[in-house]
Amino acid sequence: MDTKSFSSSESQSQSQRHNVPYIHKVGIPPKQDLLKEFKTTVKETLFSDDPLRPFKDQPKSRQFMLGLQAIFPILEWGRSYNLKKFRGDLISGLTIASLCIPQDIGYSKLAFLPPQYGLYSSFVPPLIYAFMGSSRDIAIGPVAVVSLLLGTLLQNEFDPVNNAHEYRRLAFTATFFAGITQATLGVLRLGFLIDFLSHAAVVGFMGGAAITIALQQLKGFLGIKHFTKKTDIISVMKSVFGSVDHGWNWQTIVIGASFLFFLLSAKYLGKKNKKLFWVPAIAPLISVILSTVFVYISHADKEGVAIVKHIAKGINPPSVNEIYFSGENLLKGFRIGIVAGMIALTEAVAIGRTFASMKDYQVDGNKEMIALGTMNVVGSMTSCYVATGSFSRSAVNFMAGCQTAVSNIVMSLVVFLTLKFLTPLFEYTPNAILSSIIISAVIGLIDYEAAILIWKIDKFDFVACLGAFLGVVFASVEIGLLIAVAISFAKILLQVTRPRTAILGRIPMTSVYRNIQQYTEASKVPGVLITRVDSAIYFSNSNYIKERILRWLTEEDDHLRKTYQPRIQFLIIEMSPVTDIDTSGIHAFEELYRSLVKRDVQLVLANPGRLVIDKLYASGFPDLIGENKIFLTVADAVLTCSPKIGQEV
Repeated sequence: MDTKSFSSSESQSQSQRHNVPYIHKVGIPPKQDLLKEFKTTVKETLFSDDPLRPFKDQPKSRQFMLGLQAIFPILEWGRSYNLKKFRGDLISGLTIASLCIPQDIGYSKLAFLPPQYGLYSSFVPPLIYAFMGSSRDIAIGPVAVVSLLLGTLLQNEFDPVNNAHEYRRLAFTATFFAGITQATLGVLRLGFLIDFLSHAAVVGFMGGAAITIALQQLKGFLGIKHFTKKTDIISVMKSVFGSVDHGWNWQTIVIGASFLFFLLSAKYLGKKNKKLFWVPAIAPLISVILSTVFVYISHADKEGVAIVKHIAKGINPPSVNEIYFSGENLLKGFRIGIVAGMIALTEAVAIGRTFASMKDYQVDGNKEMIALGTMNVVGSMTSCYVATGSFSRSAVNFMAGCQTAVSNIVMSLVVFLTLKFLTPLFEYTPNAILSSIIISAVIGLIDYEAAILIWKIDKFDFVACLGAFLGVVFASVEIGLLIAVAISFAKILLQVTRPRTAILGRIPMTSVYRNIQQYTEASKVPGVLITRVDSAIYFSNSNYIKERILRWLTEEDDHLRKTYQPRIQFLIIEMSPVTDIDTSGIHAFEELYRSLVKRDVQLVLANPGRLVIDKLYASGFPDLIGENKIFLTVADAVLTCSPKIGQEV
C-alpha cells in the first residue's frame, strides 16, 4: 500500500471513529456518583486542602496530640529544638529588639497613643504568636501603615488629646474586634477573602500610605507645634509652608536631618553588603541613644526641641474593663477593627509567605489568621493596639539567621526589660529622631519597581495601583483603601461578566486548533466558524457570551459575502475551558441555538467537561441540538462538519 492510499484510508477510519458523540463515550453517571461528585465539588470549593487528613486512621491519643500541635505549632517543632537553633534565634531576637524599640515609640505617635503603648504591643503579642504562629521568620509588633490607619479612623470618632481616655478605650475595642475578625476568618477557613485586595492595589495603597506617613512626620522633623489633623498632601503642605516664618525650629531640623542622613546611609550600606545587615538594624537605637545624650547635655529642649518626656514604667496593665462591649462605641470599634484587622492580616500573610518561600517551607494561612487573631484579642486585654508582621523587622530577622519563632520571644523579653527598667532613659529623646526613624523605615514601602512591572504586565492592574496610591495621598487612608477594594472588585466583575472569547483556526499540517490572533499561521475552516469560551458560563456572563458569538458569526458572514466565499454552515464551540454552566447559561445556549436555526447554521459542541455535560443532559439540551452534535475534540467535530480537512492533515 502506498503512502497516499494509507493516509486516505486512515483518514476515513478516523472520521468513522471520531464521529461518535461525546456522551456515548462518557455515559450518564448514576445518581450516587453525582451525589459523590457534588460533595467533592463542595469540599474543594470551600477547602483548598484537607484539614482533617492528618487525623485519619489515628488513635484517640494521637488525634488529641495532633489537635494540640495544630493549635500550638511550637509543640511540633519544639521537640527538635537545640542549642544551635537557639544561638541563631538569640542573635536575631536581640537584633530586631534594637530595631523595634525606637520604632514602637514612633509608631505609637502615628496611632496618637502614648509611647509606652507601642512597647506594650511588642511585648505580649509576639509571645502569643511564638506559640501559635507557623512562620519562622515573621517579627511581630506595631507597623507604620496599620498605626496610621488606626489613628486616622479613631480620631474621626474621638479627639486623642481632649478625650484621651475614650480614644484609648476605642483603640482597645478596635484591637479586640480586629483579632476576632482575624481568628474567625482562620477558624472558618475564609482566608481567601483577603485575596480580593489585589497585589497591585496593595502596592499602590502601601506606597501612598508611606508618603502620607512621611508627610505626617514633618511635624516632628521640623519642630512644628500646630499641625493639621488631615492626612492629604495638600492640607499637609499648606500646614508646613504656612508655619515657615514662626513654626519651624532650626535646632530640631538639624538634629532630624543629621540622623536621617545617618539612618539612610546605614540602610544603603546594609543593602549593598548583606553581611552588614546588622548596621541598619542597630542604627535606629544608636540614633536614639546619641540624640538623647546630645539633648540632655546641650539642654536643647530649652531651645524648643520637642522631646518624648515621660514614658510610663512597668509592664502592660490589664485593659479588659476598658473595652466597649455595649453602646454605640461598640459598633464604632467593630467597624474600625474589621478594617484594621483585614489590612494587618493582608500584610502579615504576605510577609509570612514571602520568607517561607525563601526557606522552602509552608506557612498555613488559616493557622496564621488564628494566631494573629488570638494575639490581638489577648493584646486588647493587655493595653496593646493592633499588632501584625513587620516587613522591615522580619527582613532583619531573616538576615540575622533566625531559626524559629523563638526570636520573637527573645525580642519580647528585651522589650519587657526595657519597660521594667529603661523607659526613664528615653525622657530626653527628641521627637525629631523618632520622625527620622519612621521616615527611613517607610521609604522601603514605596515599591516603584513593582509599579513599573505592573504597568508592563497589566494596564488595568496599574489603574488599581495608581487609584489606591492617589486616593491615599490626595484624600485619606480610608478613601485610598476604598478605591483599592472597589477597583479590585471591579476587575473581578469585569473578568466574570466579560470573559474572553476567541476564533480558532487550524495549525497547518496538524489537527490542532488555536486562537488565530495568537497563531497567525492558523487558518479558518471553510464553512465552519470555531469559537472558544475561556470561562465558566453563568447568569452574569451568559447573555454576553451569546451575543459575542452571534457577533463573531455576523462579522464572519459579512466578510465571506464581500469576498464571495461560501457562507458559514457550522458553528463549533470549544468547551474545554468552560468549567461550569448554570441554568442561565443553558438558557442562553438554547436562545443561541434558535438564532442559529433561523440563519440555517448548525450548532456543534466540542469537549464539554463532565460537570457541564451532566447539566446539559439534565436540561435536555442534547436532544434539542442532536446528540450527534457533541464531540470529544474540535478536530473530531471538524472531521464531521468538513471531512476534506481531515485528508489534508
